[in-house]
Parts: sequence; structure tokens; C-alpha cells
Amino acid sequence: MAHDFPLFGDPSQPHGPQGPTSLDVLSAVEARLISTFGEPSGRAGVTFLGAERIEVLRFGPDAQGLVRYATLGMSAAPMADPTSAVVDPVRGPRVELLLTVRGGRDDVLRTLATFAATPQVEGLVVAPGTSLDLGAPLWEGAPFTSVLAAEPGGLVEDLELEEPADPVRFLPLLPMTPNEAAHKRVQGAGALEERWLKHGTDLRDPQRRGVPLD
Repeated sequence: MAHDFPLFGDPSQPHGPQGPTSLDVLSAVEARLISTFGEPSGRAGVTFLGAERIEVLRFGPDAQGLVRYATLGMSAAPMADPTSAVVDPVRGPRVELLLTVRGGRDDVLRTLATFAATPQVEGLVVAPGTSLDLGAPLWEGAPFTSVLAAEPGGLVEDLELEEPADPVRFLPLLPMTPNEAAHKRVQGAGALEERWLKHGTDLRDPQRRGVPLD
């Protein structure tokens, strides 16, 4: 995988009321990921038309055989409601995405970059409870076509930024089968998560079966 480092924003941009530069944010995000998971075992970058470059870092496998994938680039700018008449370049939610897969599936890298680019490309604000649907298997042979963004803080602590910028939050992605995604749309994220918990579902298993929904 590529080992180049992208630059976002203008490093000469002043601090203070304007908040941190994009480069400052991404440097701090990468440092937080490395302090949590160790040095990355690989990285790749994707650029989409009309969007800044998104990188995906791979960490592991660890002693349990778990591989973690983390986006880098989504938090370079705050997400904004596309219906808002004024876009604040500093204030607003910032997130990066995390996916944990036992054994790893490196062909998920482009999928994660696609999800991370949705705020820039589609104006979507990604928050806990948001569904991201690829419309195709997340990786070759995967039984999942979408993911649920879960609550942050469990794997990587929120990253505080220079005021007035909001902190960066790291949202775990939980793969969903098509039936699970349909259940979530009707019953809500909480109901699906309760099903997973009730049945002891291993959400890191790349070939798990869908949870019973009856």
C-alpha cells in the first residue's frame, strides 16, 4: 500500500479565532491513532472527484488476530448541514471512522474511503446511529452491504482541538446484513444493537450470519 502523506489545507493559516488548520487536525488525529494502536502496518489513499484525499490506515493484526482500519482525512473540515445557508469553516462535528475485522480484509479500504468522503460529496453529516450503505458487499464475498456508525469513545478517545473547533470523534462502524439494515430502518439503531447484544453477536467476524430478527 502507498506510504505517501497528503497535505490538507494551508499550514501557514493563522491560529486563534480561526481554529486549527486542516494539517494540524490530521497530524493530531494520526498521532492519536498511533498512540492508541501503535504504528500502522499499512496505509492507502483515495481521491474522489470534488473531494479532498482520504487515507485509510491499517493497524494489526494484534494478538487476537484483529485488524483495525481507520480513516484519515474526514475530520480535516467540520461536517455541515447541506440545507444551512451559512457554512462555518471551523465549528461543527468532525469524525473519523473505525472498522475492526478479525483476520483483516484489505479490500475494504476503498469502501471506507468512500464512506469517509460522503460529507464532502453528498453533504451527509455522519453521527452515531447513521447508516452508510454501499449497495454492494463491503469487501469481496462479504455478507454485509452497509454499516451502522456506533457511539465513539470505546476504542479511541475524543480528540480535543484548539477552540473554537469541535473535537474529533472516532466512530466504530458495525457491518450490517441487508436484513439487519432493513430492521434498523424500521425499528431504529437501538433495537438492532439490542438484538446483537442479546444473541452475543461477534460484530468483528467477517463472515458472521445475520442476527435473528423474529
